[in-house]
Amino acid sequence: MNTPSQAFTEFQVSLAQLGQNTATDDWSDDQRMERARHTFMSRLDRRAAVDMDTCIHCGMCAEACHFYVATQEERFTPAYKIDPLRRFYRREVSPMRLFNRLFTRKLDADDLREWSELVFEACTGCGRCDMMCPMGINISDNINIMREGLAAAGLVPGELRELQDEQREKNTLFGVGADELRSVASKLAEQGTQLPLDKVSADVLLLTTAVEIRLFPEAIAACAKIMQKSGADWTISTEAFEASNLGLISGDKASRRSAISRIADKAKSCGASTVVVPESGHAYQALRWESANELGEALPFEVLAISEYVARALKDGKLSLKPASDLGSVTYHDPCRLSRQGGVFAEPREVLQVMGLDVRETDSNRRENLCCGGGCGEYAISRSARIRQQAFDLKRHELDDTQADAVVTGCNNCRINLMIGAEKSGWDMPVISLVETVAGNLAE
Repeated sequence: MNTPSQAFTEFQVSLAQLGQNTATDDWSDDQRMERARHTFMSRLDRRAAVDMDTCIHCGMCAEACHFYVATQEERFTPAYKIDPLRRFYRREVSPMRLFNRLFTRKLDADDLREWSELVFEACTGCGRCDMMCPMGINISDNINIMREGLAAAGLVPGELRELQDEQREKNTLFGVGADELRSVASKLAEQGTQLPLDKVSADVLLLTTAVEIRLFPEAIAACAKIMQKSGADWTISTEAFEASNLGLISGDKASRRSAISRIADKAKSCGASTVVVPESGHAYQALRWESANELGEALPFEVLAISEYVARALKDGKLSLKPASDLGSVTYHDPCRLSRQGGVFAEPREVLQVMGLDVRETDSNRRENLCCGGGCGEYAISRSARIRQQAFDLKRHELDDTQADAVVTGCNNCRINLMIGAEKSGWDMPVISLVETVAGNLAE
């Protein structure tokens, strides 16, 4: 059974305490609507307008959504989650807006409050609905617009708001900052693994996360061993080590840009040609796919997920792996933002196969893989616990059907949610990290 460690138990306690002291904005409903309206107007471009006019209400996106499939609640249908945005478009932006106002109800602050649950607590932004839509509508992009509008209106769940503010204002997450990173580096050094912190110049800037520092320092050590074994000239910055981007999750543009800029500035200052993102799906999306648009310029460095870096190093002969002796078969859980939205499918499987492992696929996999239910900050939102566990059960059944010895994943958010689900259900399939598995089987 997946027995929780003391650190994991303490982490769950800290999750339960999130948002309790978060101040709410003392705005009137008119002020909230004006802020949301301004955001919606700025984000409803031609592409979004086509999406608003194209939906034929066929309901196929419902069968793609793990929350709908798990609960059979119609309000969790993805197309319904963007209904306020569609109504706003029809009344305020559409070429037929004057006519539409005759029969389309005006959006109000109560609508925003009601839909905050659907947008934040019943959507992981996994993008599976985008794939299934026969009209090619970018539903997840429109849900992101909804999140931005709700963030502007001050209607982000307290847990996410507290974390986004902490990251933007203090450059910490879960209370983890530079001092905690140095402490972990010191402990790892005692165990024989050196972290070259704050080098003036380096070819590779390696990122980590507060979650790894608190829960999975073994993953940091694993990345270090891989970097050293591959002969990389690398560093970790105590000023810009955090790969997570809470602004991307919460919809707060200032927080999102701040987190991206901090990393980009550090990579430029140390002359890094490559930034390696740790096992974090949304962090990969934020830096690899969102950052250039956010900053308004092309990045002068390449962004790689750690699994991509390992696969490339193996191909180039910079790494070699020995057969994994403690595992026979595994199933790989594709993190949504790394795999479906980032295209990183083959690399993790290639790495596992190099170690001689029997990789058994779940019924849904790669681009069609079912989300674990914990992404996009879901595992931190207390009110989503019920439907999150129901979504986890869908994933658990798929994983069990493979009869694999363990499930491997390349995202710590997925790992956390699977561990939380395992604890609540008594599930006993081991949940292990790809990078830790690799580090444990490096050839001499």
